[in-house]
Amino acid sequence: MVGKVCIIGAGPSGLSVLCWFAKRRREGKTIPELVCYEKQSNWGGLWNYTWRTGSDQYGEPVHGSMYRYLWSNGPKECLEFPYYTFEDHYGKPIPSFPPREVLFDYLKGRWNQEDIKKFIKFNTVVRDVCYNPSTDDFTVLVKDLANDKVLEAERFDYVLVASGHYSVPHIPTFEGIEKFPGRVMHAHDFREANEFAGKRLLLVGASYSAEDIALQCLKYGAKSIICTWRSKPMGFKWPSQVCEKPLVQRFDGKTAYFKDGTSDEVDVVMMCTGYLHSYPFLRENLRLKSKNVLYPPGLYKGIVWQEGGNNKLLYVGVQDQYYTYTMFDVCALWAVKLIEGEISLPDKDTMDKDWQTWVQKNKTLKDCHEEIDFQTDFVMELSKDCGADYPYNLDVGDMFHTWEHHKDEDILSYRDKSFASKFTGTKSPVHHTTFMKAMDDSLATFMNQTK
Repeated sequence: MVGKVCIIGAGPSGLSVLCWFAKRRREGKTIPELVCYEKQSNWGGLWNYTWRTGSDQYGEPVHGSMYRYLWSNGPKECLEFPYYTFEDHYGKPIPSFPPREVLFDYLKGRWNQEDIKKFIKFNTVVRDVCYNPSTDDFTVLVKDLANDKVLEAERFDYVLVASGHYSVPHIPTFEGIEKFPGRVMHAHDFREANEFAGKRLLLVGASYSAEDIALQCLKYGAKSIICTWRSKPMGFKWPSQVCEKPLVQRFDGKTAYFKDGTSDEVDVVMMCTGYLHSYPFLRENLRLKSKNVLYPPGLYKGIVWQEGGNNKLLYVGVQDQYYTYTMFDVCALWAVKLIEGEISLPDKDTMDKDWQTWVQKNKTLKDCHEEIDFQTDFVMELSKDCGADYPYNLDVGDMFHTWEHHKDEDILSYRDKSFASKFTGTKSPVHHTTFMKAMDDSLATFMNQTK
């Protein structure tokens, strides 16, 4: 019997772990002692919006990368819990692309189904995790931030890392940028689009951050936006105020010079260059090192760390994501079933070959549609492993493919489309205001009007 389990992070992944353990206890099963450490003052991970950037009130790096006017950039039907639908939560169908506050409220509804907050130690940051080979357990050292006190080390049988990988920014540099006479920032610190009304923006990057921040800033009045790409452009049919250019090479004053020989004056440089997997609290043999990919290396089933910790260090939610809440959910259940002895591990050689096969296949994927199918296969394999405890078909690949086609057709209006819930069959209503004109993203406004 496992005695004690440490969960690092009270975001969607860590809280899914707690919910599955709590459900088992509610059903009369014996569960281990659970301790979840969360450095923020409340649960939610990235969904716990903060105005702060840089450092928090305790001098710790700010975790949140959430901005004020964020709306779901994928259909909510693709992230809906099969056993707790949006209709279950809100009592009626709602549009397919809700704003941040509406999604967070839904998540909190799911978490409040179980009695889990008692397991969480808020304002507590993990400083060191060490595996002890002689006793086959872990020593975990934490700091109580509110009382500015490093606590006595605790021992755990398992450690689950669910601290996320969208909080430590990857920030490149460019010649002359140190003398740029305007704002230089990373998307991690982007909060308020109104700040850039009337400004000429240069967004460095060609992935989801650049795509969505370009739309946000356009919506709130930016004068012009250049998205500069390294590998390939996003290729959407942008309006006249937005264009894409090959990678910026250098800056001279406010002038940016690009790889194609062109130049433009800009007022703001924003790095939309992604995030780093960063686990400074883990010893070297426990630390995942990876780019943001659909299948990070060294993880059996995308969960069980193979380089140290004797299969007792588990990572939850470390994949790049098309699937989100449901993927975290089934990863969490798989991890819980492993800890409870209901899933057994094959020998080391079999596990290594398994993750290596996934990693190699990941490298061959040619476009977003192949990536969607790849992650669908991953999620479906985990849910199959969970057997009768997860009797749901999570395959929403068809919706993801349709969504990608909508974006190709018109990047400005894809959020105005309607999808049907896989689990209720109900088609969502169309929002009363098109996304590009919906300036009020409050829960009350979103919920209480429909077209």
